[in-house]
Amino acid sequence: MSSYFLRIALPTPLNRLFDYLPTAALDPTGLVPGIRVQVPFQSRTLVGILTAIVTETAVAQTKLKPIIAVLDDQPILSVDVYQLCQWAANYYHYALGEVLTSALPVLLRKGKPATLKQKSKTKKKLEITATIDDPALLPTLNTAQQTAVTEVLNTKQSFQVFLLDGVTGSGKTEVYLRIIAEKLAQQLQVLVLVPEISLTPQTIERFRARFSVPIVALHSHLSEQQRLQGWLSAKLGIAQIVIGTRSAIFTPFAQLGLIIIDEEHDTSFKQQDRFRYHGRDLAIMRASLTSIPIVLGSATPSLESLLNMQRQRSTYLSLPMRAGDATLPTFQLVDVRRMTGTQGLSPILLNAMHAHLSQQQQVMLFLNRRGYAPVLYCITCHWTAKCQRCDTRMVFHKNPPRLHCHHCDARTLIPTQCPQCSTNTLQPVGIGTQRLEQTLTQHFPNIPIIRLDRDNTQRKGALQALLMQINQSPQAILLGTQMLAKGHHFPRVTLVGVTDADQGLFSADFRAAEHMGQLLLQVAGRAGRAEKPGTVLIQTRHPEHPLLQLLLQQGYAAFAETLLAERKQFSLPPYAYFAIFRAEAAREEQAVNFLMNIKRLSADLVKTVHVSGPIPGFLPKRKGMHCQQLLIKATQRSLLQDCLKAVLMQLEKLAVPTSVKWVLDVDPIEL
Repeated sequence: MSSYFLRIALPTPLNRLFDYLPTAALDPTGLVPGIRVQVPFQSRTLVGILTAIVTETAVAQTKLKPIIAVLDDQPILSVDVYQLCQWAANYYHYALGEVLTSALPVLLRKGKPATLKQKSKTKKKLEITATIDDPALLPTLNTAQQTAVTEVLNTKQSFQVFLLDGVTGSGKTEVYLRIIAEKLAQQLQVLVLVPEISLTPQTIERFRARFSVPIVALHSHLSEQQRLQGWLSAKLGIAQIVIGTRSAIFTPFAQLGLIIIDEEHDTSFKQQDRFRYHGRDLAIMRASLTSIPIVLGSATPSLESLLNMQRQRSTYLSLPMRAGDATLPTFQLVDVRRMTGTQGLSPILLNAMHAHLSQQQQVMLFLNRRGYAPVLYCITCHWTAKCQRCDTRMVFHKNPPRLHCHHCDARTLIPTQCPQCSTNTLQPVGIGTQRLEQTLTQHFPNIPIIRLDRDNTQRKGALQALLMQINQSPQAILLGTQMLAKGHHFPRVTLVGVTDADQGLFSADFRAAEHMGQLLLQVAGRAGRAEKPGTVLIQTRHPEHPLLQLLLQQGYAAFAETLLAERKQFSLPPYAYFAIFRAEAAREEQAVNFLMNIKRLSADLVKTVHVSGPIPGFLPKRKGMHCQQLLIKATQRSLLQDCLKAVLMQLEKLAVPTSVKWVLDVDPIEL
């Protein structure tokens, strides 16, 4: 009988490790934890991570199976990434095997070899003598920028969090570049996280124009082989700069010296399915594990980051002025309550657009609603087109023509008659980006109208082509969703129009006002970024709303302070800590009963948390499944964690119906 057993983390939701036998020809004492192994599991073959070689097992040896193959000679993950995965598995309450697997590129999860194939790269670390191209042409830093650079560089190689709060156009990226240059000169690598794939190409372009070092991108639009090669080049110390979306936080580095989180407030950093982690929070933990500085940059910092700064958990760096000769835009609220039949464009906005376009300038219009119209409506019997699988309406799309559910992706043909009363009185109601584009064509027949939304940027290279068109057009109208707000630099835009600012003013989600304020200022920040002043017109039916007035008259800092005071008064995050159990089933009562069991467990086990629900989710029915949720709230993070651990331990002993799918979301951002 074997005297050694291999303890392996496998990609299953079972929150435990699995013991296996070494093969007869294998010397287990020569193995090192962290390598990949291939094992039989039920009727499948899985790739897992060896966590330990042990001499005792709780399972009868006759029931243990030998592994199939050893896939690596050395640990596949760096020490700090492995530690990060252990912390994340514990904090977010996911099986270690699932977390470790999610940290690997897809090809490594499939058991493919970890081999760097790019012949042009050498495993010898590059010697960097001149990291900056054309130093004489670099912009002159203002006092605030220079102070920020100096503060970060003074930390040397020790952990510290910096909150870089800079108004739009204040030169945050230039601050990043100066800090990075110094880190590269010290033979250190840098990780830069951005919220959206759409920002990655332009960020890489700017970095490559500045630095003569290997730079790789890591995001979901790359092929599996491209992601593996970039991941390996960072691990081997070849790639000096990695720019990626949230999953890039798990990239191993030979010598990581700095992490930068651009637009740290952005909700895209939160993974919303499967392993639900927050990329920004994991980045802070990784910087702590690695003893390096981390910079969180934003023009509209999250309330969590602002409170951490107030509690002296981070160092505050402010860039209050726009870089160079650029000035902040002026704001004007446009009351549209009495303006009917305008198709989303008030006379005031139209006149301003004509004036700016006549000066050979660009105009940007923001509408966070894609498609042609949000509703297809029968004016005779009041029927509306609804999704058969979700509790939501189908969105009317004109090009290509279809009814489309933006939640489950269901698509159907547009009916020619009302399905309920058989009349020909169906009308699209409301305004989406496609309809607004049609209206703009009527008002500005000779002006290029460039629309950016998810519908026309899906094809490879489509976004880059549209951005190139914007940069090459002296006159143009830029129309789009929040994709337009995310860090783009459009120097010719002098007028920004927000066609509907009211979506975030009245919502059941307590974070809606924060997100509304951030989005408005991010969109407004696209105006007047060069030498020409910018103007922002905001159309609203509630111009007197106190939060809207506060945001525009006193700025984001006062706005955020007011929201923080409200959160504290009502004991909401970041002054309290939330976790949500979400359950879905084909029959509503199955999801409710499952969550009621959890509620009883939490009441019996822990008296220091507050439990609310079960209640229907934001969409009570999605993809044919009834969705329910249970909220657990605590005043201290440790109390919440203790409760979750106790509940999950008891839950493992219960027979959960296979008809119920459930997930735990710690620190949820959608309520």
